[in-house]
Formats: sequence, C-alpha cells, structure tokens
Amino acid sequence: MKPKLFSPLDIGGVTLPNRVAVAPMCQYSADDGSMTDWHLMHLGSLAASGAGLQMVEATGVTREGRISHGCTGLYSDSNEAAMKRVVDFCRRISRSPIGVQLAHAGRKGSAQAPWLGGRALAAGESPWPTVSASALAFDKDWHTPRELSAADLRGLVDAFVAAAARARRAGFDVIELHSAHGYLLHQFLSPLSNRRTDEYGGSLENRMRFPLEVARALREAWPRELALGARITGSDWTEGGFEIAETIAYAKELKAIGLDFLCITSGGVAAAQRIKVVPGYQVPFAAAVKKAVSGIPVRAVGMIAEAQQAEDILAAGQADWIAIARGLLDDPRWVWHAAERFGVKLDYPPQYARSHPAVWPGSKLARPVDDKAGVAA
Repeated sequence: MKPKLFSPLDIGGVTLPNRVAVAPMCQYSADDGSMTDWHLMHLGSLAASGAGLQMVEATGVTREGRISHGCTGLYSDSNEAAMKRVVDFCRRISRSPIGVQLAHAGRKGSAQAPWLGGRALAAGESPWPTVSASALAFDKDWHTPRELSAADLRGLVDAFVAAAARARRAGFDVIELHSAHGYLLHQFLSPLSNRRTDEYGGSLENRMRFPLEVARALREAWPRELALGARITGSDWTEGGFEIAETIAYAKELKAIGLDFLCITSGGVAAAQRIKVVPGYQVPFAAAVKKAVSGIPVRAVGMIAEAQQAEDILAAGQADWIAIARGLLDDPRWVWHAAERFGVKLDYPPQYARSHPAVWPGSKLARPVDDKAGVAA
C-alpha cells in the first residue's frame, strides 16, 4: 500500500503531489525586504527537494512589519521583482506549488538576526518604532510598542491585501497568513499581549476580531483557484495564555471564512514560555484541531525529523500533511530518502538522476538496508 506521505492532497484549488511541505524558514538575508542571491541558492536547493509544497519565509507586509533588517518583505516594487526572480527560478526546477507566508512582526520587530543575538535593535543599529495590540514590551530591554488605533488596523488590513496582490504577480500558488509565533496577529489573540478595552480586546470574540478581519480581506482578494491558509498557535506555553480550546474556536472561524488549510504550531508570544520539546511535541495540537474542525486540511509541524514518524502521524489521522524545517536544512534530500525508504518511485531532476538508488549502487553504502525491514535504515 502506498504510504500516505506520498499521496496527493488538495488544498483549495491547488493539488500537492505529496504531503510534505517545506516549512517557512526565515533567512535574515534580504536587502530592505528584497531577496538576494542567498535566497536564490537556498530556495533553489529546496525546490529540488521533491517536497509537495515549498513555503517561503515570513514576509513583512510593511517595512516596519519585518522582524529584522534582513527579513523579506512585499511592500515595494523592488521586493516584488526580487521575489519574482526567485519564484521563476524555482519554477524551472520543480512543478510543485510554491507559497509565501505573509506576516507582521508587531512588537517582536526591530530585532537583530539570531546570529547577532536576536535582541531588540540598539540605538546605533537603526531601530524602528514597533506596534502591537497593547503597549506591552515583549521582554525587558525590548522596545515598548505603540498601541494600534482602529484606523491603524484598517491600514494594516489594506497592507496585507496589497502584499497578496504582489504575491499573485510574483507567481505564488499559496498564501499562508502568519497568525502565530508571537507576531502581530498572535499578539491580538493572546491575553498575555492584548490588554485592550475596546472592541479588539477582552473576550475571545474581540481578540479574534482583527486577525479575522485580515483573513476575511485576504479571502476576498486571493483567487479561489489558488490556496489560502493560516499558521495558528496551539498553546502559549504560559499560564493565562492562548490555549487549545481557543485555538479550536479560532480555527472554526477561519474555516467559516473559507480558508483552505491550517498549520498548527505553538509558542513565541511570551519570553517566559516553558516549552517541552520532544519529538512531535506540537502534533497533539494539530490532532485536536483536526478532530474538532472537520473539512479543512490540517498540517503538523515541530520536531518531525524521520520519515516513519511522519507517516505514523498521517496514518493515525493526527494530521493531513506535515511540514519539515530544520530537517530539510540538515538533509535537503529528506523527501528523496523518505521515498527510497518506502519504496516509492520519485523522479529526480535529470541532472541528479544518476544518484537515484535504482541506478547508483552507492546509495546502499550511504543508507544501509535493514534486511529484516527491507528498507533503508
């Protein structure tokens, strides 16, 4: 029987050839929001991975909505042209759909790249003013954001729609709305970061209001023959934070708006979070959403590193597909090796065909076969 990992999946008007997605991974290597040759190399390599969907990193819908000076954006003609260059390049390598994650960092913006410390930008590092649901800093020594007004929120909805139009012109098949990891939409959802007393704060219905306004506007703007989804949080991992019951309520609202898929992650809104990182530690959140919200594909992510682990998640009905991030940085041929393990025929780019296990005896040296299981160990 063909493994579920290598069965096709429909998300909206887009068909994925298999159920492995390249997760969006920030590279902190853009120039004023515009992709560089690093992105050409990085995404070009992952386009050859064999994954069913390739997602581009969190991309700011405004200049101030980026995490760092090196983050990508879709707020200028230059950004759009640079991103289209990379998308066009990837199209020449892979027939799999390509997506982009649209985001606004909110109070977690104006930050250093991780390898520079990942802290808030200092006075000499060209910081910019940040914004959020409430005027609460992410952590000590972080910038205190300005609380967004209702007029500001209307402008940000327009910014998401404008970025979606640029994404369409750049050639993307999929948009993923970033509503997790402690960035702006998540800042509205979580009571840890949202202390507003107007119609955008307080009850869950009010805290969901702005994220749902963005989702609704994107659904109206983004073609139905393509795909629109969201990455949402399953837990803040902090007492008094956003938890799975609220996640399910939010997921139901997103489905009602007409989104085509959900990716369930967790954490990022509170510096004091205590995450218990173990293999598949976020999968129970995906499973809970999938059980409670029928009729929308749910993607699992988080310490899914081995092919049999991924297949078991799908076979158990905990999720409909999976996303791989650091596992693909470690092994850009993860999908090829998963196919080899399960005996699935996967076409390689012709330039690499001579490394296919069907014609290269060295594959058995690189990945010894377990005689009992009959698969690569």
